[in-house]
Parts: sequence; C-alpha cells; structure tokens
Amino acid sequence: MTALLQVREVSKSFGGFTALDRVSIEIAKGERFGLIGPNGSGKTTLINCISGVLANDGGGIVFNGEEISRLPAYQRTRRGIARSFQIPRPFSSMSVLENLVVPLEYVAHRDSLLKADMQGEAMELLRGIGLADKADTPSNRLSQVELRKMELARAMAARPQLLISDEAMAGLSSNEVSEVLEILFKLNATGITIIMIEHIMQAVMKFSQRVICLDAGHIICEGTPQVIVANPDVQRAYLGA
Repeated sequence: MTALLQVREVSKSFGGFTALDRVSIEIAKGERFGLIGPNGSGKTTLINCISGVLANDGGGIVFNGEEISRLPAYQRTRRGIARSFQIPRPFSSMSVLENLVVPLEYVAHRDSLLKADMQGEAMELLRGIGLADKADTPSNRLSQVELRKMELARAMAARPQLLISDEAMAGLSSNEVSEVLEILFKLNATGITIIMIEHIMQAVMKFSQRVICLDAGHIICEGTPQVIVANPDVQRAYLGA
C-alpha cells in the first residue's frame, strides 16, 4: 500500500528529558491506525510533531511525498493533516454551525467569498455526524458527546486526508463511545486515513487495523490488535511487572 505518512527516526527532547527517541512509523493511505501507550509514553509529543505544534529535534516527517518537518501547523493543515483535541475548545459564543464555518473559511475556502456555500457545507458535515438539529445551538450548551462530535466535524471541515483523533472518547459512556466509533468508521470509509490515540483499549482494538505501543519514547510493539494485546511488553507497560 502507498504510504501517506512517514515518520523517520523522529526525536524530541525537553531539556534533559527525551520524549521521543528515533521513532519511525509508516502509515498507508486509508489505514486505520492505533497509537497507544501509558501516560508519559510520548504519544502526544509524537502527534504534536506530526501536526506541527512542536518541531522535531531530529529525523524527518514526510506527508504525501513532501518533507514537512519545518512547515508551521497551518500549512500542514492546508496540505491535509487535521486533528481533534481531547479537550474541545469551541468558540463558546458561536453556534455549532458557526464553529464549523470558521475552519471552512480559513482552510478549505480561504480564497472564496461565497459564505452561503460554506454554511451549506457546514450543514452537510453536521448531518454526517448527527448534529444537524443542533446547528443553531450555542456550542456551550452541548453535552460532552455532542462536543466531541463537533470537534471531529471541525477537523473534517479542513478536508483532511489524514485525521488524528486524540482521545475523542475519553470520559464517554459505552453507548457514546459506540456513537463516536461509528462516525470514525464512516469517515474512514470515505478514504480518510485515521490515527486513533486512545486509552479505551476496546475501542482501539475494534477500530484499528494496525497498532503501535509507545513506552518512554520508544516503540515497544507494532502489529495487529491481536498481536498487541498478547505482547508481554505491552502488558507490563500498562499493568506493571
């Protein structure tokens, strides 16, 4: 399969602390990819390096055949990398629809003056995730699961080829987790590559075609969900010796 993202021996340190130590990953177009690891393992640092929030100290990041390590985050977004955040931070004074128009205006339609088209596209996104009836609702009145859905819709408004879902299911009930999983499966079915970072192992194992486990800045295991859960190093990382 053709690689969409290549992380090549990426390293990142903070003072004397090494958060990532020559991590290499290759993710294919259309893949459902899981990223797991205990707290402090380097997961967030890795996705911050991929999305451009942080600059890697060593190694390289190639997206669609282009080296992007030195590009700022907004240029990576315009090339097709989007992410949702574990803690949604919507524009609380805006409606749900207006929250989606913002990324549409500044990323997907940055050279267009057709605001009506943007609102129509925003409504399509809301229909796709089941929030059409909340379009005019102030975002600060949404429930937790509705906020997570809107966060995914805002990421999708950038028309990504790669979506990084950062703990989109944290704190949700089992039924709500199933709702978010269904959305992610639907997005992947349209051809979008998805990296899922999640502590809910059942969700990761159900969604992912391939998983890596990070611990202390190193990849300790890579493989199918079945291989990952049976690996003794993964079990030690999560459960202790």
